[in-house]
Amino acid sequence: MSDHPIADHGLIGDLQTAALIAVDGTLDWFCAPRFDSPSVFGALLDPDRGGRFAIRPATDDYTAKQLYLPDTAVLVTRFMTAGGVGEVVDFMPIDGDEKRHRLVRLVRCVRGEMAFSIEVSPRFDYARESFETRMADDGVLFEGPRSALTVRLIREPTDRRTEARVDAEGDIHAELRLSAGEVRGALLETGVTGPLEAVRVSEALRLFDQTVDFWESWLGRCTYTGRWREMVNRSAITLKLMTYAPTGALIAAPTAALPEQIGGERNWDYRYTWVRDASFSVYSLLSLGFSDEAWALAAWLRDRVDEQTEKNGGGPLQIMYRVDGSSDLSEEILPHWSGYRGSAPVRIGNGAAGQLQLDIYGEAMDSIYVAGRNGLAPGHQGWLAIRDLLDWVAANWSQPEEGIWETRGGRQDFTYGRLMCWVALDRGLRMAAEHGRPAPLETWRRERDAIYTEVMTRGWSPERQAFRQHYGTEVLDSSLLRMPTVGFITPADPRWVSTLKAMEKELVTDSLVYRYDPAASPDGLQGSEGTFSLCTFAYVSALAAAGELDRARLTFEKMLTYANHLGLFSEEIGLTGEQLGNFPQAFTHLALIDAAVTLDRELDRHPRAAARRHTAMPAR
Repeated sequence: MSDHPIADHGLIGDLQTAALIAVDGTLDWFCAPRFDSPSVFGALLDPDRGGRFAIRPATDDYTAKQLYLPDTAVLVTRFMTAGGVGEVVDFMPIDGDEKRHRLVRLVRCVRGEMAFSIEVSPRFDYARESFETRMADDGVLFEGPRSALTVRLIREPTDRRTEARVDAEGDIHAELRLSAGEVRGALLETGVTGPLEAVRVSEALRLFDQTVDFWESWLGRCTYTGRWREMVNRSAITLKLMTYAPTGALIAAPTAALPEQIGGERNWDYRYTWVRDASFSVYSLLSLGFSDEAWALAAWLRDRVDEQTEKNGGGPLQIMYRVDGSSDLSEEILPHWSGYRGSAPVRIGNGAAGQLQLDIYGEAMDSIYVAGRNGLAPGHQGWLAIRDLLDWVAANWSQPEEGIWETRGGRQDFTYGRLMCWVALDRGLRMAAEHGRPAPLETWRRERDAIYTEVMTRGWSPERQAFRQHYGTEVLDSSLLRMPTVGFITPADPRWVSTLKAMEKELVTDSLVYRYDPAASPDGLQGSEGTFSLCTFAYVSALAAAGELDRARLTFEKMLTYANHLGLFSEEIGLTGEQLGNFPQAFTHLALIDAAVTLDRELDRHPRAAARRHTAMPAR
């Protein structure tokens, strides 16, 4: 069994990789040198064989609390015991080095005295690479054939030698005793083998100040001043932590194989950049004033379009890529790892990368269109690549596909895929008209209108009085909550009003929203799943756009209660309120931002509704 629930973690990072640290001070997930690199510590997925770096009180009788230093990604884990109060302050300095990555763990006694127990047990390459341990007075080196990790002590020259031992596995065990006001700790470095020299406390504090300054300065660019500023700011910082700075790519999550159902097989690797997620990010970042990040993502998307044109003359995009833009995401299973709480198999890589998912073209084109209206219009070569891509969409939109949810039960005519192909062609037509660019306008317009007609006929279920998941089923799908958002249908259209009511009856449970019903629409996988947090926030946006402001606000506020103690969300929420799936998930935090911005806008437009008492609240 895993020692820590998924939600009992905080995230730190340096914009190239990230680490998860549990509420008891255990670092149990860290990959280097990139998000999608093999793990150094992986106890999150196997507490016995995964490896960890734990710092906690030497006694079992303690209370732990965790918080972020305000407006930063500096994580503070506090321990209260009968003899004193202590803290572990974790952060990763941001210096742009792509090979060497540093993680600082400051240990501080705030009051009284405290003895800290320390364990360092790396397991390189998902515990598949052996290593040797070399210990010195001021640190330790763990070195394997392909990997290296140094741990340098943060101490003063006059300190007594830290007592430590190496066990049979090559792991380090030590104890650190501090009195009130004392600060010591450790600095981890990947990709280097030395020197094993101590780090002065003043140098560690300088790195702390630099890191705090970076995050406060970055967040100071945020233009959001609405009702949910604290949650929106935390979501923005979380998205920044999941951004690979060298390319601007945004990963879906920094973890792999965290289950959508405890004990189930829906355990995927999310450490890659989905075209869909990157596209949504452009809107969210622009809505908060982070234009540089939005432009970097839009440029990353355009690069993928350009590459596909160069390779295949405008053929289909891959649905996801590595952070550097490469496309090899071969999926494999780690049979020697037990999985989170026994949820096997543990998968790395992602076999869905080669699926056909037609919706990504609409999402990509919508984001490129929005970026263009905000000063990042494509140049001549970029437009030629877009034109080739849209020619492919015009010729191929009617194909069956795997769909947005990456089902593994065979291709279908998914309504959402058709919807987003309509968006792709519609945005292409708008760009051509607004910028005077050459394009086969009649072909694009004819195919766009054909898609509209098909969705309104075959995508509509007369029996359910709602738009359906795909043409061969009566099942509903919450991805279609975006229909009015993208301009395909108005929020007041009787068909949309009826669809929203049908979704509320079938997919919504106490404000939480399921993607679809796997039992009614088999997706090729065993087991069930929790409610999908992204869909709940999309439901909020749909309610707000439909003028249901009281319900939208209450649903939003309810959803915020499912965040963890730091304001972070995983992919799904289980029946008992437990966070499930990879953590934290970018898509969820993007949807939170969009819901907050949309709800703020609608409440400001209708001040009477904003001031009105929630009708859904119980009477006193």
